[in-house]
Amino acid sequence: MKFLLKLVAGLAALVLLAAAISFLLPNTYTVERTVVIKAKPETVFGMFGDLRRWKDWGAWHEKDPAMKMSFSEKTTGVGAWSAWESVSQGNGKMTFEVYEVPKRVAYKLEFPDMGMSSWGTLTLENADGGGTKVVWVDAGELGMNPVHRWFGLFLDGMIGPDFEHGLQKMKSLAEKAAP
Repeated sequence: MKFLLKLVAGLAALVLLAAAISFLLPNTYTVERTVVIKAKPETVFGMFGDLRRWKDWGAWHEKDPAMKMSFSEKTTGVGAWSAWESVSQGNGKMTFEVYEVPKRVAYKLEFPDMGMSSWGTLTLENADGGGTKVVWVDAGELGMNPVHRWFGLFLDGMIGPDFEHGLQKMKSLAEKAAP
């Protein structure tokens, strides 16, 4: 009985310590990846400026081909949105908040199952040596929730590879389409 009591007390102390440490962890996160594409900005922008095109290059659609998608009436411009339902990728909604052809889009992501949201941008710049540099950033606030703060430590490793895969696929498609 003493052993069990010590075990429970030890586990409780670990949980309290983890919760206390979580308040020292960052309450925000940022994931950023870039790629240079040998194509004009207009061609590259066309890959992400229309929400229906994301399935052509986004890693998440590959991971769940059965993902159910829905779209706003217009799929380009400020206010355009897409929503998805997926057993493996979760449910969410993305809405364009800034739309500057052919420079950048900024969007809000909402994940109702996790009670989290984030903001992202895809920005085009002139690349040294020609081509178009794409900078993809996702950032969010983790709040005071200790679990979210610990989760934030792993987000770059979880999201980053999907960004890299998507950007490489976008590069391949845009370069094939480039004149």
